[in-house]
Amino acid sequence: MNNNLTYTRCGDYEIPNLTLSETENKPLGKYGRMRKKYLQEHRPVLWNSMILSEKLYPHLREIDEAANARLEQIMPELMKRSGVTESLKASDPMKWTGLMNTLKAQAEEIIFDELIYN
Repeated sequence: MNNNLTYTRCGDYEIPNLTLSETENKPLGKYGRMRKKYLQEHRPVLWNSMILSEKLYPHLREIDEAANARLEQIMPELMKRSGVTESLKASDPMKWTGLMNTLKAQAEEIIFDELIYN
């Protein structure tokens, strides 16, 4: 039992004065926001548990950083396998752009499966 807990009387009831500790307000990136939405919509018990234990935003920041690092790791491998080079970029920019968009979509599908929707 927490002896430091204070209460406020509201009519016949005593309501605990609950506050969250101060946390860093660094904005979440794309993947952190996607994970947040997934947890809210598909894992509400885990979502609430993480909020109450104050582990949600550190978790979301960690997922965002891991997803960005994984994207940076996967993209060069996919580019090498697909033959996407700087010379292709110089000779046929539209083809290069199309290939890069396709490769990024493939890399993001891997990230979604590994980190976001897991």
